[in-house]
Amino acid sequence: MIKRNASQNMLPGLTPARTFIATPAMNSNATTPPLGSKLETLKELDYSTSARRAVNIQTWNTADGVKVLFVKANELPMLDLCLTFAAGSGQDDETPGIAELTNYMLIEGAGDKSASAIAQSLEKLGALIETGTYRDRATVWLRSLSAAEKREPALKLFTDIVGRPTFPSDALTRRKNLMVAGMEDRRLQPRVIAWDELYKKLYGDHPYAHRSNGDEKSISAITPAQLKAFHAKGYAAGNAVIALMGDLSREEAQVIAAQVSASLPKGPALPKAGDPAEPKATSTHFELPSSQTQILLGQLGISRNHSDYAALIAGNSILGGNGFGCRLMTEVREKRGLVYGIWSQFHTRKATGDFIIELQTRAGMSENTLKLVQEIVREFLANGPTQKELDDVKLQITGSFPLEVAGNGAIGSTLADIGFYDLPITQLDDYMTAIRELTVEQVTTAMSRHLSADNMIVVTVGPTVPQEELPVPTQKG
Repeated sequence: MIKRNASQNMLPGLTPARTFIATPAMNSNATTPPLGSKLETLKELDYSTSARRAVNIQTWNTADGVKVLFVKANELPMLDLCLTFAAGSGQDDETPGIAELTNYMLIEGAGDKSASAIAQSLEKLGALIETGTYRDRATVWLRSLSAAEKREPALKLFTDIVGRPTFPSDALTRRKNLMVAGMEDRRLQPRVIAWDELYKKLYGDHPYAHRSNGDEKSISAITPAQLKAFHAKGYAAGNAVIALMGDLSREEAQVIAAQVSASLPKGPALPKAGDPAEPKATSTHFELPSSQTQILLGQLGISRNHSDYAALIAGNSILGGNGFGCRLMTEVREKRGLVYGIWSQFHTRKATGDFIIELQTRAGMSENTLKLVQEIVREFLANGPTQKELDDVKLQITGSFPLEVAGNGAIGSTLADIGFYDLPITQLDDYMTAIRELTVEQVTTAMSRHLSADNMIVVTVGPTVPQEELPVPTQKG
């Protein structure tokens, strides 16, 4: 089976399908029995020391210099292998969309196999290959049974796909036509207009400014030779991280990592994008006939390995990142009925990422709804969360952790993040500790240090109509 993660390529800034924000692990010295060792009633559960699946991360470098992270997991007869390359759209240079197109075309032909032959082989082996492209990185993921008679042919196919893609011209033409047609269909969608403009204003001439799937002009002009050249540098061994998770011994994992590493083109790591310049606060409106107005607010945020990461994730969860119960949802939807949904999020990357708030509301109330959102953010940054709000978020994050590392895929994603962003292998425990020790003052300081309600870029898309007063808030919430 072949799967393609592409939702984030339609709109800039959306969370990648494979992204896993590692919620914290318990203290490594705790004596709680491993998850699954017994059944517990709800009454018996102690959320301050929530049981979790043990994650013992081993790491080494291959002879080709590829960093490897490995977790042995014998519970299921499976292997998950994620290859991560610093070959996202931030490396597109003068050809927007080439990283996305290269990644997609890997499965259109490799070695001596066509796309249909690849699909048939995967089906016969019961294996899955999944690809994805993001601003920082490109990924290729293999899931296979761990038995040697299934694993070895799946790995051979996988190494051909990542190391010997053929980029057939007929398949390239079809894919480019599909991409261009999709762009034309979405060109007048309010969200697409708003996101494109917001990212241009946020990032200017920085590599993060353009959407991952490029534009009609650039995609139409890309040739097989350009794809081969991008693959040769972007998918080089020096530009890769291998994450392995599954029913393997350390020795087997080393053999597999060496096999994958040796299959890749030889070459160094590509330089990461520098940090973007701080943009000026602006407000831009696009006139579009509609009963609704699309609203985006954004400013630059932090890189993934910033020391304020835990405090900002917790703070954002309280402000607008945790669905029902967060400040924005309570004040804007539950008390006033102005939106169906509203959310905020930090997108963290190798270079400085961004902070976004998104909502859609009745056109006749758009201006006052925007002012309300800005006032909620302003008050939160000034005064921070309540102790109860922080305690609830701590409980939610720590309590959800056992489920979020229960599956091999989730742990594999975590390993890929640790390797790609150069996080310590103790990241799970470090993050758990950081969340548990957060104070209201730390969250307030971190949020106000990085955000300002008055310095955000605002983009609205909708009609210009007479504005109405907002309804009086109810006491709900």
